[in-house]
Amino acid sequence: MRALRIVLVLLAALLAWLQYRLWFGNGGAGDVAQLQGQVAQQAHQNDGLRQRNAALAAEVADLKSPTGEAAVEERARSELGMIRPGEVFYRVVETPTPPAPPPPPDGDAGDAEDTP
Repeated sequence: MRALRIVLVLLAALLAWLQYRLWFGNGGAGDVAQLQGQVAQQAHQNDGLRQRNAALAAEVADLKSPTGEAAVEERARSELGMIRPGEVFYRVVETPTPPAPPPPPDGDAGDAEDTP
């Protein structure tokens, strides 16, 4: 009977130790939840990068296509400010409008101070 109690106490201690390691130990439930959060964040970042790569691949395909010369010219004109030989470049600069003058002060308030 005494041996059975010792075995039961040892089994209970082993169960308690295993439960502690499961919930609080290295590689336990807390670590798993943290890693799952990191995986979800990385998957979201990967989706954004896939969309960016798809857009860049479409742009490369557009530039390599038979009509790509027009795309290259458009990009050179808009991003680099290039012009064709014989063309004249005009830059229109608008002058900023002056700020509106402040409203005049209230005439009644000024008269009260001047009166002795």
